[in-house]
Amino acid sequence: MNQDSIKLTRTIQKLVKDTNINEKTLLATDYLNHFNEVIMLLELVPDMPECLDDVREWQPKSYGEHFADSTFSDKELAVLAYENAPSAYRIPFDETTDAINGKVKSSIVDIEAVQQNGNADELRETVRNLTRDIQLLMDRSSAIINGDFDKEEAQAAITLDQEDIDALFD
Repeated sequence: MNQDSIKLTRTIQKLVKDTNINEKTLLATDYLNHFNEVIMLLELVPDMPECLDDVREWQPKSYGEHFADSTFSDKELAVLAYENAPSAYRIPFDETTDAINGKVKSSIVDIEAVQQNGNADELRETVRNLTRDIQLLMDRSSAIINGDFDKEEAQAAITLDQEDIDALFD
C-alpha cells in the first residue's frame, strides 16, 4: 500500500466514525439486507409456492447498486469506503458475496426439482437446508464486515459443499 492509499484509508476511517460503517474494514452490514429479502422469500416457498416467482425475479446487486437504491443515510460514504476498503477484508467479502449469489441461483434449481415430485415435507426440508446454507454465508459476510474473521475459515466457508457443512455441525 503506498502512502497516498494509506492517507486516503485513514481519512475515510475518520469519516466513517460514528456511522454504521465499520472503521476497520470500511464495510457496512446494511448491504446484507439485500440478501435478507431473498431468504425471506425462499422461506415462504413451502407455504406459498408462488413466492418462487419472486425469488426468480430477485437479482444480485453490487455493493454500489444496493446503496444507490437504499435509504441508508451515509450511502455515498458507504460506497466510497467500500471502494477503498482494505483488500484483506474486501476480497473475502466479495468472494463470499459471489458465493451467496451463486447459492441463491442454485437454490431455485434445487427447489424446482423438489417441487416436481410434489412432496411437501421434502420441499420444506430442502428450503430449510438451502436457507441455512445461505445464512451461514451471510454470517461469514457479517464477520468479515465486522473485522472478526479468519481468512482460512472464510475461504473454507465459501468452498464447502453441503456434506462438509453438515459435518461441521455433527
